[in-house]
Amino acid sequence: MKTFLWSLLLTVFLAACQTSLFTDLTVPSGGVLYKDDFTNPTSGWPRLFDINGSEDYFHGGYLILVNTPQYNLWAVPGRTFNNTSVEVDATPLAGPEANRIGIVCRYRSPQYFYFFIISSDGYYAIGKSLNGATSLLGQDMMVYSNAIVQGKGPDHIRFDCIGASLTGYVNGQALAGTSDADFQSGDAGLLVGTFDTAGVAIIFSNFRVVKP
Repeated sequence: MKTFLWSLLLTVFLAACQTSLFTDLTVPSGGVLYKDDFTNPTSGWPRLFDINGSEDYFHGGYLILVNTPQYNLWAVPGRTFNNTSVEVDATPLAGPEANRIGIVCRYRSPQYFYFFIISSDGYYAIGKSLNGATSLLGQDMMVYSNAIVQGKGPDHIRFDCIGASLTGYVNGQALAGTSDADFQSGDAGLLVGTFDTAGVAIIFSNFRVVKP
């Protein structure tokens, strides 16, 4: 019975990956590879509730709440992409302005992915998780920009992962650019995190993955 269940799960996972990669091959440059307005609560995003926080559909959006200091939660829909331009609208609902709000790309597992983050007090950074350890790329710390709407936003965030080139945008302005070739493909999704104060709640809408 256990062997059958594992085989079934593997078949479903491979089918999802093949579908995503087939779409990647057939969609022209500038076309949408995947999108979700989060109005359908069965569209495939995680629905998580535990001591560290929650992830769920909420009033026509997708809400991530982090209840633990110095902690990140991320969510992906279970797809596989190569080169992508990922974008979303993010609006803070609660918590301190010292927070982390962003997009992940080329997500393979909690140990392997890239991220572009901003904070509600105006800072940004590109980084990656490698073997479960996170680090920033192209900068030593988060950098300030007045392109980020401080306070309760909203902000339009975009993260391009094209070849080894990684570029982060906020409200149409390119803020961060670097290069890294460790990860070539993976899922795309969302990230919310805390610094010293917990209770960060961010609602996302209009998620899109575009082929560059």
